[in-house]
Amino acid sequence: MGKLLKIAIRNLFRYKRRTLLTASIITLGVVFVLVFVSVSGSFKGMMIGQITDSMLGHIQIHKRGYVASIDNLPLDLNLNPQALKKIEGVLHEVPGIEAYSARIKFGGLFSNFVETTNVRLNAVIPEKEFKTVPLLPSRISSGEKDLKEGEILIPSLLSRGMGVKVGDTVVVIATNKDGSVNGKKFVVRGILEDVTGPGGRDGYIHLKDARDVLRMEEPEISEIAVRLKDFDKLHSVNAVLLNRLSGEVTKQGKPAFEVHTWEKLSPFFNIANMIDIMTFFIKLMLIAVVLISIMNVMIMSVYERVREIGTIAAIGTLPGKILSMFVVEGFCLGLGGTIIGIIIGLVIIFVLNLVKITFSFGRQQDLVLLPRIIPSDILVISIIVIAVSVLASLQPAFKASRMEPIRALRSV
Repeated sequence: MGKLLKIAIRNLFRYKRRTLLTASIITLGVVFVLVFVSVSGSFKGMMIGQITDSMLGHIQIHKRGYVASIDNLPLDLNLNPQALKKIEGVLHEVPGIEAYSARIKFGGLFSNFVETTNVRLNAVIPEKEFKTVPLLPSRISSGEKDLKEGEILIPSLLSRGMGVKVGDTVVVIATNKDGSVNGKKFVVRGILEDVTGPGGRDGYIHLKDARDVLRMEEPEISEIAVRLKDFDKLHSVNAVLLNRLSGEVTKQGKPAFEVHTWEKLSPFFNIANMIDIMTFFIKLMLIAVVLISIMNVMIMSVYERVREIGTIAAIGTLPGKILSMFVVEGFCLGLGGTIIGIIIGLVIIFVLNLVKITFSFGRQQDLVLLPRIIPSDILVISIIVIAVSVLASLQPAFKASRMEPIRALRSV
C-alpha cells in the first residue's frame, strides 16, 4: 500500500497544473459547503432560539383537543386543577427540564376609553414565565421589564394604533366559559414588540388578574410551556413526557393530554426544514463537482498513459494492482482537496466570528450571526468527498486494468 501511495503521488505531480486545478475545485467545493452549513445552521439555531425563548417555550402541554381549536382560544378546553397537579408532578420527576410556566390564554376587548379593539391575552406568573422564555423581557421596548398584578404588557400594534403609552389606564373585557361578561382596569406596564414582525396582538397580564376577569374560582390553565436544560434533547424529553402522561385517559380511552414540541406549534419550522433541504442540495452539488472533476482527471490520465499501462502490464503487473494504482490517485486527490478545504473553511468561519455580522429578524434588531461547525459535519463532508473521489476513479481505473498489453504498447 505504501508503494502504491508513493506511485500515485508521483503520478499526480507529473501533471501539476491539472492536479492543482482539480484539487482547487474540490477545495472550493468543500470550503463553500462548510461555510454554508455553518452559517445556515447558525441562522436556523438563532431563529429557533428567538421563537422558543421569546414566546413558545421548547415544549407545550395542553388538554386533548386544545391545539386543534387554538385559534379560538377555547376556555372549555382548559386544564383543571387536578390535571395541572398531575402534570406538575410529572414535570418535577422528568430530568432535563429547567423551568415551566402555566398560562391562561383568552381573547377579549381592549379599550382606552375612546376606542375599542380585540386583543389576545396570555395570563402568566411572571417569575415562572421569564424563566421559561428568558428573552421575553427583551421584547419590552419601553416601560419596566417586569409585570405585577393590575398591570398589562400590550403589543406595539395596539400602542401605536390607539395611542396608548406606558402608565395609561386601559380596560380589558372578556367573556368567561359560562357566557358572562366581565371587565377590569389595568395600568400599562410596558410595550411589547412582536418576535417576527408587525401584526402581533398578544398581550400579557398576571395570572391572578385573569382569574378575576374570567371569574375563575380555581385556576384553569390553557397550556403549560416547558423549557429544557439541553435543547438537543428536545425529542427524547418529549417522548418521556408523552410516556409519563399517557396513563391519563379520557372516557373514550384516548390520552387526556397533548404534548407538542415547538415544531408542531410554529410555522417557522417549515422555514427550518427549507434550510435543511437547501443544505442537502448544496451537499449534492459538492458530490457532483467532485465526481465530475475526479472522473475527468482520471480519464485523461488513462488516455495519456496508455503505453505506460501497457508496459507495466507486460512485465507482469496484475490488473488488480493497476486498478488500485489509479484508485489511490483519485483517493489522494480527494483527500488533499478535503484537507486544504477544511483548513480554509475553518479559517473563514473563524474570521466570520471575529467580524460578528449583525442582522435583523422581524422586530429583533442587531442579532449577531456566529457561524459554527460541529465535528460530525466535518466528518460527514470529508467522508462524502473522499468516497466520491474513489468512486469517480473506479471507471477509469477499471478501464486501465482491462487493457491488453500488446494493443496498449502499439498506441501512439
